Amino acid sequence: MEFKVKFWGVRGTFPCAYASHLTYGGNTSCVEITAGDRTLILDAGTGLRALGQRFRRDKVQHATLLLSHAHWDHINGFPFFEPGYCPDFHLDIFARDLSGCSCIGEVLTTCMEKPLFPVPLTTMRAKMAFQNLHAGDQLDLGPGLVVKTGELNHPGGAVGYRIEYGGKAFCYVTDTEHVAGRLDENILRLIEGADIVLYDTTYTEEEYAARVGWGHSTWNEGVKLVQEAGAKRLCLFHHDPDHDDKAMAAIERDAKLAFPGAFAAREGAVLDMLNLPSDATIAAA
Repeated sequence: MEFKVKFWGVRGTFPCAYASHLTYGGNTSCVEITAGDRTLILDAGTGLRALGQRFRRDKVQHATLLLSHAHWDHINGFPFFEPGYCPDFHLDIFARDLSGCSCIGEVLTTCMEKPLFPVPLTTMRAKMAFQNLHAGDQLDLGPGLVVKTGELNHPGGAVGYRIEYGGKAFCYVTDTEHVAGRLDENILRLIEGADIVLYDTTYTEEEYAARVGWGHSTWNEGVKLVQEAGAKRLCLFHHDPDHDDKAMAAIERDAKLAFPGAFAAREGAVLDMLNLPSDATIAAA
């Protein structure tokens, strides 16, 4: 039995190929989950390219992609996903129902059409299945592997995921914006008692004051949510492009002071969900 989480992309909004961002990472949202013999991918940001290369090396032939939503930074790695061009690869893609589109396949097709992209989706020879889901749906993806979903507060809508396996729970809650003075009941239900809650901590409190309505949150709100829900650890995620390594270290330090179980996601880090440290802290991999 294995339940592991690997970060391939932790940045929000825009990829950052700068030396000043190497410690925490510059690729946009992409997280790999290994649960038993199943492989899940959470979002298809620029981190998906390196994950696809690893899939080819390791001869991975099937995966399930769970998209939080279809904004650019969460799908811009998809056209560069090498296994997608291989006929021996199977990919199941789940996304919320999108207003005006029949399914996520229609969105990805449009993104890869001229004049936006030179290679059409039809060039991808992998066996792909596009499936709509509604926030609140539950997916049973294999023996003992359950994925629960919840509505998030983001322009155009987004879905959060709770992955349960081996008696542990990992929650993926990005992109979402809090409402001042009120905890989000949808999120509280989704993360109740979870072992790790990955949460959208794009802004500091000072930055958020000038960005209300942009669809993102703060580590301070993440701490309130995990404490109220009785969750064990808070993973800071969707790092703002303007937060270099020095800024991220300060943000992580402040979050840890407020909640010892807080830590910032780092590109390349691996979490072993079945063997987490007992002291509620996570060191960088």
